[in-house]
Amino acid sequence: MKPTPHYSLVVPFYNEAGNILPLTASAVTVLDSLGRDYEIILVNDGSTDATAEEIAACIARWPQCRALHQPRNLGQATALLDGLRAARGSVLLAMDGDGQNDPRDFPLLIAPVEAGKLDVACGWRHDRHDSWLRRKMSRLANFVRSRVLGDHLHDSGCQLRAMRREVVAALFPFELLQSFLPAILIAAGFRVGEFRVRHHPRTRGEAKYGLRQLWLRPTLAMFRLRRRLHQRP
Repeated sequence: MKPTPHYSLVVPFYNEAGNILPLTASAVTVLDSLGRDYEIILVNDGSTDATAEEIAACIARWPQCRALHQPRNLGQATALLDGLRAARGSVLLAMDGDGQNDPRDFPLLIAPVEAGKLDVACGWRHDRHDSWLRRKMSRLANFVRSRVLGDHLHDSGCQLRAMRREVVAALFPFELLQSFLPAILIAAGFRVGEFRVRHHPRTRGEAKYGLRQLWLRPTLAMFRLRRRLHQRP
């Protein structure tokens, strides 16, 4: 029987064939350097390309990897939450599957969590390598969200995170959970911090979020979440 891992890395993928092997190889290098047992949960969110085959190749190459296959495309929020709930580690890690996050920043995020200073450490893409329009819309969305929900983060959309496994019990299925996770956990009384991390240009595949997904959907979901959080005992 495999030992219970200390770290669990969760990475959701939707049609990211070509990104999965190099991303996983980079993550393995970083996690190996930490000197603790770990697992990598590769979540296939109903992909229609060669994502499943590439995940299988990762599992064959690195026994620390395991797959979680969604029956259809359920969205990044569901894929992330299912992966976190399936994780066995004491410290949970998360990142995007598009290759723009850098796993070399995990030690920076892990340190305050393991020291007991934070429950969740979030990345902040202060030097983003996205289009001008995408950066401007994200900056505006973060400004509005931080004031409406009171999380006061610069970049809640950055998926590079480290957290204590206990925080998962406070999460619930919600549209765009991946972006609202810090606000939900702050409302639940957890300590959340933010650290500047690397960000790389996308070199393979296509972005999954257009203008509607970057502005209209998050705005509507934000107000629904605010009502829900205010209704909690």
